Order: sequence, then structure tokens, then C-alpha cells
Amino acid sequence: MKSPLPLKNPHQDQQIFRHRVWFAVAFVVFCFLCLLARYTYLQIFQYGQYNSAADKNRIRLQAIPPARGYIYDRNGVLLADNYPVFTAVINRADIENLEDTLKRLVPVLDLTLDDLNKFRHRAKSTRKTEPLAIKLNLNEQQIARFSEVKYTFPGVNIETKMTRFYPHAELFAHVIGYVGRINEKELGELDKNAYAGTDLIGKIGVEKFYEDLLHGKPGYQYVEADAHGQILRHLGQTPAIRGNDLYLSLDYGLQSIANAQLSGRRGAIVAMNPQTGEILAFVSNPSFNPNLFVTGIGHKDYNNLRDNPDQPLYNRALQGVYPPGSTIKPMEGLGGIHYNLVNWGTQIYDPGYFHLPGDAHRFRDWKKSGHGTVDLNKAITWSCDTFFYVLAYRMGIDNMHDWMTQFGFGAKTGIDLPNESSGLYPSPKWKMQKRKSKWLPGETISVSIGQGAFTATPIQLAMATAITANHGHHVTPHVLRESKGPKPYHVLNAPDGKVEFNGTEQDWNNMRDAMVNVIRSGTGGRLKIGLKGYEIAGKTGTAQVKSIAQGKRYNEAALDERHYDHGLFVGFAPADSPKIAVAVILENGKHGAAAAALARPMFDYVVHQMEKNPIKPAQSSITGGLMTAGMKPQEISEQASQTNRPAASPAPSLASGEE
Repeated sequence: MKSPLPLKNPHQDQQIFRHRVWFAVAFVVFCFLCLLARYTYLQIFQYGQYNSAADKNRIRLQAIPPARGYIYDRNGVLLADNYPVFTAVINRADIENLEDTLKRLVPVLDLTLDDLNKFRHRAKSTRKTEPLAIKLNLNEQQIARFSEVKYTFPGVNIETKMTRFYPHAELFAHVIGYVGRINEKELGELDKNAYAGTDLIGKIGVEKFYEDLLHGKPGYQYVEADAHGQILRHLGQTPAIRGNDLYLSLDYGLQSIANAQLSGRRGAIVAMNPQTGEILAFVSNPSFNPNLFVTGIGHKDYNNLRDNPDQPLYNRALQGVYPPGSTIKPMEGLGGIHYNLVNWGTQIYDPGYFHLPGDAHRFRDWKKSGHGTVDLNKAITWSCDTFFYVLAYRMGIDNMHDWMTQFGFGAKTGIDLPNESSGLYPSPKWKMQKRKSKWLPGETISVSIGQGAFTATPIQLAMATAITANHGHHVTPHVLRESKGPKPYHVLNAPDGKVEFNGTEQDWNNMRDAMVNVIRSGTGGRLKIGLKGYEIAGKTGTAQVKSIAQGKRYNEAALDERHYDHGLFVGFAPADSPKIAVAVILENGKHGAAAAALARPMFDYVVHQMEKNPIKPAQSSITGGLMTAGMKPQEISEQASQTNRPAASPAPSLASGEE
């Protein structure tokens, strides 16, 4: 028989239930207190940290790129301006799949592979929160296409940014240079904080050399943005500091005249103030439109420039190296006086040739019949090669090298432009190092008339001419005259050395008079026509492009035009108180007199007009501040080029063989 089940104990059940309820309540209260304590800790002790983290989701720090400094000529003519363009900007912090976004943007914004690569390289080296430009200078069609699909591109916006514009296009291209998109190499060398928000940097010319002055200092602003990256409001900012404005020594009028003289020809002209070293004109022709490079030049345009046989991208005035020909004879003649090898009364007889003792090879004078009895003055006036053959034989290449390098040959002048060539004044040491062979006596003879391995740049010839005009006082050529802005910069406008010369002041005066005779009655005689109240001191030169065999004559008719001799001219004026020193290179110009003719309008302008009534652009030309975003630089340049510029002077007719 089974035992009966025990009866329930209601009191015990109630007690157990109450214990469970109190335990549950206590557990809930404990959890609530823990949660309250956590909330208290976060709100009071961790408020600053989490408040900042929350703000980062909606408040952003954006860089404000500084406005680039303007560039003016000596009279305040604007040479480099800023104007706004529409720019596609990507905020990577608002984009989940960047590569997918870029892929979809290609047909909308007409992105090229170069655009994509530049963006990717820039993205690797910048903060994710920093907006980056993907394409500059959007046109109306691109803006319209993007506006239709903008809702599918969170984090991509179109903003207005300032870019560079050169109102006078090709006129100053080789000296002002241009800016362009920052590339990968430049990005690795830059201070990223200093270039935050900046897309452009100086590539060549003044824009590159004075990048630190022109760039300025970026600012920053706090903005509130929504989930799509759209800016809702500005919360505060530290303003950017714009770059310095540069006032160059260049004169618009003289630059225009020099450019007109070279119109349709290949060559270079450099004009400088021999007293201060200021560059007054700096022309290399043919030139190019720098506005094409600012927002990215197309492949077709670049290929056309690169493959052009006239090489418009080549800066002949700064990088072109040419045999200087007879233009160096005044400096060389002074070297003969320095070494007491000749004086102003020394005479030689010129039969039309010279040969070294024991050698039958004849070094010919440009005048086949010779110049007869010749002293130093006549040798300069009529550019007698034989006189300088004799002088070089007496002087020797080592003395010639030591003397001529004092005038700046064989070394960079130090002009404030990048990528200058040094030219070459050869020596036995140089030949042994570079060519592993000994110097030959005949090479000395060739160097004496600016041929052989001797090469010089137009800027070197201008500086050497200025030193001669200064009676040996050295000046360093420079294009910057004054800098205005937050960054102080001092410009040296004074002689910075002197040629060691054993002669007298009268020797310098005599050489000046001999160079005046070149213009009055010698090889540059056509320049004297119509002179008004001043004298020009000058020296012509001819440099062979194609060598002529011994015993053969120069036959111009049988040569291709690009094998004609180069024409050269150096000079200064007024001869007794120089305001301008000029070097002219006329490629394949046949004779030095042709180059000299190009300099005459420049002398007249500087002596009679530049200080009192300088030429300036026509009032109708675009001078900055009127451009609208989205306008193509090419279109603006076409408008800006409608200015009154002097016409080129016709080349003079020349007798065969004229120096």
C-alpha cells in the first residue's frame, strides 16, 4: 500500500516566491545602477572625448587653399592672373567604394587615365577627410551631366576653385612659365600641410623659381555636413594668407618689340640693364600658349608642341647653346691687353688666312682676300679673324680660359630662372676628362673666334656684354624687381664683382669706341641709319651650323635652310652711358648683320620712350578680375591676344660673306 502524498505548505511557497521576487528586483536595481553609473561616467568623465567623436561625424576641418600671388611687369601690367573654374571634388570620407565611384564618374566627367592616376597618387599621401579635386575646369556639358545623376554620387561635389591665367599667352611663356597639377614626385617632396587643398604648383619659369613666394599659406574652416557630404553651415575659420605679388623687371613694350622682331623666325633675344642686372626683355621664339598646361594639356595639343620641328617648348634664351662666333672678340681683345700681348698700336698683316708654325693647314678669315694691315680697333670694327688667330696663338688656351670665364662663359649666370644651361668654354683639362684625348693647337684657333667646342647661351652673351659695358663690373642677371606680400625678399640691384684686369679705364673706353665703329662703319653699319642723338656699341657674329671642308667655299644655295649659318649680335646703348645691353641669336639668319637689325628698334625704345611713355596693352585686353568660372583658357587667351603690338622689322639685304 502506497504512502499518501504530503500536503502543500502555502506559507513556505509564499516565502520562496517572495525571495525570488526580491532577488529579481535586486538584480534589476543592480543592473540599473550599473547602467546609471556607466551613463554618469560617459556623460561626465568622458564627455569631451565622445562629444568630439560625434562632431567628427558631422563637423569637418577643411583646408582653404591660398590665393596665388599675381605677377606684374615693371609698370604694373598684369602678366599672371587668377580666375575661377568649376572643379569636381571628392570627399573620400563619404564614399564606401572609391574605385566604383571613380569608374562611374569616367563617362560623366570625361575623366582620362591621367586624371585617375593623378587622383590615386594624391589620395595615397593625404588624409581621408581632405577633399581632393578629380577634374579641373569642367565645361557646361560635364556640369549638366553630373547634375542629372548627382544623387547617385554621395561625396562628390562641384566647387569653384581659383586657377591660373596668363593674359598675354605666348608673349611671356618662356620667362613666366606656367603652373600645373601636382604630380607624384612633387607630392613626395612637398610639405603636405603647406599645400593642403592646393592642386597647382609652378612647373617652369618664374612660377617655379619663386614658388615659395607665390604660393602663400593655407587656411582652415570648420563646416557642418550632412550624410551626403553637403555643407550645411560654416562654423568658423582661420583665413588663408595669399602669396606675394611679384613685380618683374620685364617691360611689356620692350618684350613686345623683341617678340615682333623674331616673328616667324627661330631665335632668342635677351635685353638687360647693365647697371643693375635687371632683365628688360626675354624672348624665345617660337613660343607656346602656357594656358594649355594649367588644367592639363590634352595629348593632341602636347604632341603637336613636342613634335614641332621648330621646338616651341625649347627655351632658347636660357637653355639654347650656340657657338658665339665673333661676338666674343671684344672680350678676347681685352684679354690680350690684360696679358700684355697686344696694345692698341699692335699691328699684324692679314693675307686672308693664318697657319700654325710647321703646319700647312690654313685657318681662313671670313674675308677671302684678307684685311691687310690690322690693329685691334680695325680687328673689332671689321671682325678680322686672322688678328684673333694670332692673338690666340700667343695667349694659349689656358690663359684664354682663365680670362674668358671671368665674363661668365662656361658657367651658369645665376639668373633667377630654373633649368639654365651652362654652355662650355673648353680647356685641355675638360677635353681629357670628357673625351680622353689631348688638346690640339688648332682647337685654340677655333675657340678664338667662338667656334669649335665653345658654346654659350643668349643670357651668357647678354651678361658678358653688360660686363664689358660696365668696364668689368659684374652683375648677376635677374627678372624679379620687387616682391610685395607677407614674405620678405631682398633683390640685389648692384654690381657683385669685378674682372681682374691689368689694363686701364682708357682700355675699356677704347674697346667701347671700337664697338661703336662696328656700327658706324663696320660689319654692323646698317644700324647707324637714322640714329637720333645716341651711339650704339655692338659686335656682330656668324656661327657655322654645317662645317666646310678645307679649300671649299660656303655655298648657301646648296644648303638646306636649317643649315644656314646662325646670325648673332651683342651691343649696348647709349654707348657712353648704357641703359640696355642686348644679345640676339637668329637661327639660320645667315649673317650677324641680320641679327643686329632686330636689335635696333629695341635700342630706340629704351633710349627714347621706355621711361617716359612705356608701351602698355590696349585697354580692351583682358587684365584680370573679369573671368567667369568654366570659361576655357584658350578662349580667354584669344581675347587677350587682341592687343596692339609692334610689327616686325624686315631683314636687311646682305652681301655674301658679310659678318
